[in-house]
Amino acid sequence: MNPVKLAGLEPASVFAYFEEICAIPHGSHNTKRISDYLVAFAESHNIRYIQDELNNVLMFQEGTCGYEDHPPVILQGHMDMVCEKDEDCPINMDTDGLDIAHDGENIFAKGTTLGGDNGIAVAYALALLADRTIPHPPLEVIITVDEEIGMEGAAGVDLSMLKGRTLINLDSEDEGVFTVSCAGGARGTITVPLQRRMVYGPCVRLTVDGLQGGHSGVEIHKNRANANKVMGEFLSRVQKLMPLCITKLQGGAKDNAIPRSCQVTLVPLGMYIERINDVAAQLQEEIRSQYDEPDAIVRGDDVDALGGNALTTEETAKVIALLNAAPNGVQAWSQDIPGLVQTSLNLGVVNLDENLTMTFAVRSSVNAEKRELLSRLEELAKFYDGSYSEMGDYPAWEYRKDSPLRETMVRTFKEMFDKEPAVVAIHAGLECGLLSEKLPGLDCVSIGPDMQDIHTSREKLNIASTVRTWQFLLETLKKM
Repeated sequence: MNPVKLAGLEPASVFAYFEEICAIPHGSHNTKRISDYLVAFAESHNIRYIQDELNNVLMFQEGTCGYEDHPPVILQGHMDMVCEKDEDCPINMDTDGLDIAHDGENIFAKGTTLGGDNGIAVAYALALLADRTIPHPPLEVIITVDEEIGMEGAAGVDLSMLKGRTLINLDSEDEGVFTVSCAGGARGTITVPLQRRMVYGPCVRLTVDGLQGGHSGVEIHKNRANANKVMGEFLSRVQKLMPLCITKLQGGAKDNAIPRSCQVTLVPLGMYIERINDVAAQLQEEIRSQYDEPDAIVRGDDVDALGGNALTTEETAKVIALLNAAPNGVQAWSQDIPGLVQTSLNLGVVNLDENLTMTFAVRSSVNAEKRELLSRLEELAKFYDGSYSEMGDYPAWEYRKDSPLRETMVRTFKEMFDKEPAVVAIHAGLECGLLSEKLPGLDCVSIGPDMQDIHTSREKLNIASTVRTWQFLLETLKKM
């Protein structure tokens, strides 16, 4: 290991492995290199491993002295990250490593997401497996792929060879918060075929930008605007002044990230840019006042082009109507757990090429409500003469009343830090639901260090919290 940016941070092995992980591109569906890195690690440390055709990696290690006959404990995280970056960032996240740094308090990546979600879980696992002086029971480590795009790795991994039925998931973002239940979810996509024709006239670009974005599960209730929905309202208001012909439309990058920006290029038939920007100024003021979006930008700009292959006015009107009709945000709150979102969806990606595609992340802790919401999207697609598809369906992780693991972890946390941890259910998706289906009787808790603004270029991993969570993990394993 040759840490450069994180040299001097302790425990050195955890931060060194994290830095090595950050140097390898590992976005969802781009996991071969990081998977091979894990295999090389296992081979260099004489650790038994399995790398499957999806690039999931399982590693197995015997218990240390005195723990050889203890029941195995499963450690689990995912190797892929959400790749988001600032518009002016030169890094190609498909081929380049991250430009990481720290300020003594937090680790971050310059201009991009950091991938602390879930690179720190992988770093914890490698540091633990590499050090045979750390007391622990037999370990079975599951590192999955493509969690961020529908938990595809967890859905496809074969766990039949695992003996453990106690699992510590390391994919949470709040220290001292033990997650014991989560929502299920799926990705729904509406596709609408549209007709184009050549349209001539000055082009205008409409922009919605500067929004906070964030995780479409844990931050869906935080009064943050969705750029795709704001653009729908922007287009609707402009269309009331003059017919429009859209040539380009692109908003959002990932279905599970609240979109921060959206752009539309169009030909306004007779519209003047001054009138568009009157609409933009009014809408920008409303977004800044109605949402927690102090930096929201809504504007129109002239484009150095004269028309192009555009949607007809009728097809443009259909797109605008669909953008505004699409449901988004919190749909239901839990009646059992105050403050917990029960059902939601996020219009994460809108794209116009030959067809209009709209992709939603749907979540619910009630499977019937999840199915009902997906059915609403299907009916919406039919109403607008489109088609509908789903993928990445995963079940909710239900609360387990009798949990020896939870009891051990709560007791250990109180002994170490002299305070009670929070035991919670969350609206975000975790792989624990899928893993519980594959491992009947699984006792599972999810933990992790403090992170901020995951899935955005403002993501930060707190250094002190990372250290404390590591120490807590080791103490918990010692007591298993």
